[in-house]
Amino acid sequence: MTEARRIVVKVGSSSLTTAAGGLDADRVDALVDVLAKSRSGGEKEVVLVSSGAIAAGLAPLGLRRRPKDLARQQAAASVGQGLLVARYTASFARYGIRVGQVLLTSDDMSRRSHHRNASRTLDKLLAMGALPIVNENDTVATDEIRFGDNDRLAALVAHLVHADLLVLLSDIDGVYDGDPSKPGTSRIVEVRGPQDLAHVEIGSAGKAGVGTGGMVTKVEAARIAAAAGIPVVLTSTVHATDAMSGGDTGTYFHATGKRSADRLLWLQHASTPQGSLTLDDGAVRAVVQRRMSLLPAGIAAVEGEFSAGDPVELRDGAGHAVARGLVNFDAKEIPQLIGRSTRELARELGPSYEREVVHRDDLVILHP
Repeated sequence: MTEARRIVVKVGSSSLTTAAGGLDADRVDALVDVLAKSRSGGEKEVVLVSSGAIAAGLAPLGLRRRPKDLARQQAAASVGQGLLVARYTASFARYGIRVGQVLLTSDDMSRRSHHRNASRTLDKLLAMGALPIVNENDTVATDEIRFGDNDRLAALVAHLVHADLLVLLSDIDGVYDGDPSKPGTSRIVEVRGPQDLAHVEIGSAGKAGVGTGGMVTKVEAARIAAAAGIPVVLTSTVHATDAMSGGDTGTYFHATGKRSADRLLWLQHASTPQGSLTLDDGAVRAVVQRRMSLLPAGIAAVEGEFSAGDPVELRDGAGHAVARGLVNFDAKEIPQLIGRSTRELARELGPSYEREVVHRDDLVILHP
């Protein structure tokens, strides 16, 4: 932790706002104090993934709690995002630190051209000495507001910027082996793999009503980052100083895997399948066990409307998703390919059809 040079820090809405909505300036300043201090020696770079746009817009719009309808959520995000960045800008200015706003949606992480642009922007901001502040673009996004969370976004951003450490801050000081409000429970200090949490019941969102996440989303984000070779510290915002300096705080997730290609990480965790291909038993074994490409001969059925380059799910005969990949054909082309060899297709339809439906380099296994 102390040797980490590039750190992604994620902070939740409940750590920045009051329960009624609206930014808490003292809380923002306290967080900025910690982040500015960690950068003061010039040896560390920080990327901040910050929730709080919708929560910050509640009080100014006269809303008591986070609304359930999409239109008012987007309105609150529109008002709150400006207030959030303005507060950060003023607070970091006390230390002479410039900030840059980067708003992302899952589409920016799942489309390769958008992905590259996001990567270049973040890298350039860091190279120029600015501190990027990343948030989901809640003003225009739909799925992110309804289902998403910034914990998963933080894990993907950590991978995107080649971070050495991901710090997840919230109002809970770690993962516990039971309900932390009840006596007899204890904090789990280290997680070396999924087996360490196999018998732990993970809680959902808190009582404040201003955020969307909870311990479930944080643990899942930690698993995503750890599997990609990035260690994670999960603790409360009040212990941010210890988290950034290597102190004994929160729950530490050891890296469990190695860094993978960017496109494979977003393909598994950020992409939205546009359709599905059902595979016969032989193709399932070839794709899942032997890590081979999917050929037309192994396809039994196709569903959905998608274009070449879109992500699709690969399913077994029982309908279970076993893999996800980028398809090389439009949905309307695939019915004529089903069950046929590439050699036969090339002879009948032309040499452009003598290729894989999903290449193994553009494929990730979901359930090995």
